[in-house]
Amino acid sequence: MKGRVVVGMSGGVDSSVAALLLKQTGYEVIGLFMNNWDEQDDSGACTSAEDFEDARSVCAAIGIPLYSVSFAKEYYDRVFSYFLGEYAAGRTPNPDVLCNREIKFAPFKRKAAELGAQYVATGHYCRIDHASAPVLLKAADASKDQTYFLNQVRTEQLENVLFPIGGMLKKDVRAIAVKNGLVTGRKKDSTGICFIGERNFRSFLAQYLPARPGDVVDVSGRTVGRHNGVMYYTLGQRRGLGIGGVSGAEENRWYVVDKDVASNRLIVSCGEGEELMSDGCECSGLNIIGDFDWRDGSELRCCARMRYRQPDQPVTAVRHGDGFRLTFGIRQRAVTPGQYAVLYSGERCIGGGVIVSAFRS
Repeated sequence: MKGRVVVGMSGGVDSSVAALLLKQTGYEVIGLFMNNWDEQDDSGACTSAEDFEDARSVCAAIGIPLYSVSFAKEYYDRVFSYFLGEYAAGRTPNPDVLCNREIKFAPFKRKAAELGAQYVATGHYCRIDHASAPVLLKAADASKDQTYFLNQVRTEQLENVLFPIGGMLKKDVRAIAVKNGLVTGRKKDSTGICFIGERNFRSFLAQYLPARPGDVVDVSGRTVGRHNGVMYYTLGQRRGLGIGGVSGAEENRWYVVDKDVASNRLIVSCGEGEELMSDGCECSGLNIIGDFDWRDGSELRCCARMRYRQPDQPVTAVRHGDGFRLTFGIRQRAVTPGQYAVLYSGERCIGGGVIVSAFRS
């Protein structure tokens, strides 16, 4: 045996095949299902019950034990509270990034150690080099690469971590699941924020951040409508603004350009979106993965992604303490405070930080 490994079983096809491959290559495999959210959906059904049943079916088919653990309190305290605070401040956070650092590679790893495991594994699409300090690498399937979501995981958290499907294409992962009769083989991939699921985002958020109506104004300060709460909108958003009948403006061309939380105003413009273009951004909370020499005040020429699925963009980054300033090689649209700017050098994910603000030269 190569050793004992605990696999985070989500009830999806990716973790299912990760567990299967590890079993086939000689590891002693244990499945661990994490319940991070204890709320029912709008129909009254427990949102994780179906996923747990699928995980149990997969583990039975593979011939490995499955344990279940609740990290709901840790998730609420470390991820969801931050999520609410960011939205209340008018920013747009990415809870999946924090979930990886605060849950999937924190209490999950501690639970794996309690089960006597030497390794942990997940179904993430990324690769890792353990030659010295862990180095995080892009997945072989560029369309599924998830290094963006791992940019805040600390170097020590990636020690003894395996990503069994990181070198595979998604279609091949599904083919393996189907060939081996796993119930997740044709299961639809989950999308969106995990604790919201298929529910309406605005309705969900209103349960925790009550509506606070205010004025919608254009960039000149003219009132053109009303909003239900600035936290419900994102930069660049065009749909659902409810603006019509404004003299000299086309009804369907309005978009959000800013959120003035202090005065409770949603700022919009009408046209092609020039106000959304920026030349760079300021970031905080720099996290560097592995050994990488980037000293305070020094310039780094690399690539960055300011949102998931964005192609790598050429940038010049200058570090200042635990933050950095990015200057874009190509102007970027709707760079959003609260999201992450993730840095890359070729196949390597260097790390990243939270976008604080965008600027124009």
